[in-house]
Amino acid sequence: MKFQGSLILLFALTVVTAAGALAQEIDEPRPIAMGGSLWTEELTWMEVRDRMAEGYTTVLIGAGGVEQNGPYLATGKHNFVLTTVMPYIAREIGNTLIAPVVKFVPEGRVEPTTSGHMSYPGTISVSQATFEALLSDIAKSYEAHGFRDVVLIGDSGGNGSGLGRVAAALNGQWTREGSEARAHYLPEYYDEDRWSYDFLKSEGITQIDSISGERIDERTDRRNGMHTDIYYEAQSAAQSPDHIRAAQREAVGQLNLHGVNLSPISETIELGNRLAEYRAGITASAFRASIERIRGRREP
Repeated sequence: MKFQGSLILLFALTVVTAAGALAQEIDEPRPIAMGGSLWTEELTWMEVRDRMAEGYTTVLIGAGGVEQNGPYLATGKHNFVLTTVMPYIAREIGNTLIAPVVKFVPEGRVEPTTSGHMSYPGTISVSQATFEALLSDIAKSYEAHGFRDVVLIGDSGGNGSGLGRVAAALNGQWTREGSEARAHYLPEYYDEDRWSYDFLKSEGITQIDSISGERIDERTDRRNGMHTDIYYEAQSAAQSPDHIRAAQREAVGQLNLHGVNLSPISETIELGNRLAEYRAGITASAFRASIERIRGRREP
């Protein structure tokens, strides 16, 4: 019994010592200057901790996707667009960090036979339940560390209902548990001036769908039999011109899309950044409205 008691005491001392060491490590000062990124995956845990202490208690979570986008644009289109626009949104909102892009979303039936985008090689699909559980777990991870406002946006229209359900469920749970955190699903990011059609028109850009023999221009992301448009290609090119196969297209005289010349590619990249800035303004305004609606106060 004496030996057993000694073992229990040793175990207790070990646990206390380990807990003390962990607490000391968490409070340990950062030994180097702060990194400049807003993406949490590009920051050290100390940098995330210290950014939060500075007031960065909002986190932005974007859902993208991997799907077919015609012969020119790589399957990661939605993820590329989010990577371009989310830093603009974070800066426009202020005191906001960015979660890694959620790259896998429902894209169609996988089995027993494929449907939707899953009919095309390279597409990756997850179930609706998996998608919503993943979003929920990511949001709860940030809430557990003290983030107060979790912002959800989706770059693909089919994800809106799932994002909305996740936000509602999180707010219900956090309210019951007495947490100060709140989730904000912002459909305006996708829905307000969809595909920035009006903005592009203001820039003098008219996209033509001539596949039916009629030259028409309308608000859509599908023209000439392709699931892509200038909105997506410009913001994807802002990450890398290779995402839209700029060099290969230029080599065969096809660096254009829906009647719009994409050359020089530098101007297309500049357009992509202007589009991102435009979407950021829309999203930040929606966030301020959500704060007032959910928290009952105005954000500056």
